[in-house]
Amino acid sequence: SSECRCVQGLNKKMIRAKHIITNNPVKQLTHYNETNEQKLFKIANELLKTEKAYVARLHLLDQVFSAKLMEEAGKGTFPVEVVKNIFSNISSVHTFHSQFLLPDLERRMGEWESTPRIGDILLKLTPFLKMYAEYVKNFDQAMELLKQWSDRSPQFKSIIQEIQCQEVCGSLTLQHHMLEPVQRVPRYEMLLKDYLKKLPPDHLDRRDAEKSLEIIATAATHSNSAIRKSDNLKKLLEIYEMLGEEEDIVNASNEFIKEGHILKLAARNTSAMERYLFLLNNMLLYCVPKFSLGGPKYTLRTRIGMDGMKVLETSNEDYPHTFQVSGKERMLELQASSEQDKAGWIKVISTDPLGKRAPRWIRDNEVTMCMKCKESFNALTRRRHHCRACGYVVCWKCSDNKVALQYDNNKVNKVCRDCFSILTGEEPAEGKKKGILEIGAGQFTGSSIMCGFLQYSEKTKPWQKVWGVLPEKECLVLYLYGAPQDVKAQCTIPLLGYCVEDSPRPTDPPASFRLSQSKSVHSFAAESEELKQRWLRVMRLAVTGEMPERPSSDGNGTSMDDSITQESTGNESS
Repeated sequence: SSECRCVQGLNKKMIRAKHIITNNPVKQLTHYNETNEQKLFKIANELLKTEKAYVARLHLLDQVFSAKLMEEAGKGTFPVEVVKNIFSNISSVHTFHSQFLLPDLERRMGEWESTPRIGDILLKLTPFLKMYAEYVKNFDQAMELLKQWSDRSPQFKSIIQEIQCQEVCGSLTLQHHMLEPVQRVPRYEMLLKDYLKKLPPDHLDRRDAEKSLEIIATAATHSNSAIRKSDNLKKLLEIYEMLGEEEDIVNASNEFIKEGHILKLAARNTSAMERYLFLLNNMLLYCVPKFSLGGPKYTLRTRIGMDGMKVLETSNEDYPHTFQVSGKERMLELQASSEQDKAGWIKVISTDPLGKRAPRWIRDNEVTMCMKCKESFNALTRRRHHCRACGYVVCWKCSDNKVALQYDNNKVNKVCRDCFSILTGEEPAEGKKKGILEIGAGQFTGSSIMCGFLQYSEKTKPWQKVWGVLPEKECLVLYLYGAPQDVKAQCTIPLLGYCVEDSPRPTDPPASFRLSQSKSVHSFAAESEELKQRWLRVMRLAVTGEMPERPSSDGNGTSMDDSITQESTGNESS
């Protein structure tokens, strides 16, 4: 029958479909559980993918924005030093990631089946984290210079705007792109943590991965304050763009607090008009929405300074959820969308700044763990303490910081880490962690490209005698120790991108030379002209990213570092 033929035809189609699915695993609809090895590969691939995007962003900053501005500065339109101080050591950061870290990651992903690991590659990154410290330290000044010269020089502003209009910028401002290096180190930390969770305890890569995480996490912690600032700056930039790039609000002293839709009650009639508020730490921006196809845009009607501002809850029979904001500039009668929204605005506008009023203490029995680090409390090793600034219940580790509080007649009180950072602008001191500096000089001296005594001065600081080492394994980083057997370096200098200057100043000692980059100047003096020339030869290679070779033995069978050691030791004992 026709019904029978239909069933037979349907069965044939189902058999054929089953055959296609079975022989095409890509088209299978069934889900499978990823193996641990696949998860590790996925994380490593994510690292490579984000590194490629990051290098593209660094190229944009170094070879497009900075290069174009330097080209114009060379014509005398604005000072070259301004451009150098804005972009700091971005050229060194770009060189390291584009010529070393990214190629290493690409090679490793190409040989993943035989060498499934990334910890050893990231361990090579750790000596160069100091470059990020310099960039982050300079960031606030860079933003200020960028603003000053955009206002002062039409050519400066025009070059930046012209580049920002290009497709490669992705409709983002130069300031947005400059935030990327500030946020990159914490990104490595997140990926490494995820990687270690999936890594078996006995895996060949565990030791390197754990060591990398320890050092990178420390660097990320030191950057937390800058990252918070960068997130705040990103928000201020968004507001600046929504206000038509006309209002001067992008400033390191401004802090974003709250934003939202609101209704404004008219004084002469009972109609309510749609408005939008941006609350910063020092001003309330009262805005009118305007029509736009490219995202929300607003016109600023009034700035009301927070100094002397008052907020009152009001009642209106026709309009619920109303409150009044009054300042030196203007008084506004506003209507919130709900009672909760109204309470939120009243609270943030009327709240005194941290430390000016005693906080409401969270009761001990309301929490079972530290409200900061989330570690569980116990009666012996982790007892409860209160932060005297915010009232949170925290452990002793998270409350081991002190600062003067205004509400307590400026007496010094224990506060949590976050409050310490907010009130002082500094990062709280970290517990003892073994860092990249804690590598003994003796471990390097026997296998170094170059080592020996040098006189050293940073910028205008007094000269001091140091033991300099260019390790064979890390020949792009100069380690400076107090003596040849010290177990910890006084400092490290990642050499990529520095200029080597062989032009002694009148006040410099004999056989002197300098390393300079942006605002960093490191002056050295060797113990003889011959040793100076040896240092110059290897440093001129290292600053360009080339790997200097370890010098061969001299005629007496003594390698260069041995001869330096002997000569320096002889001078030391004489």
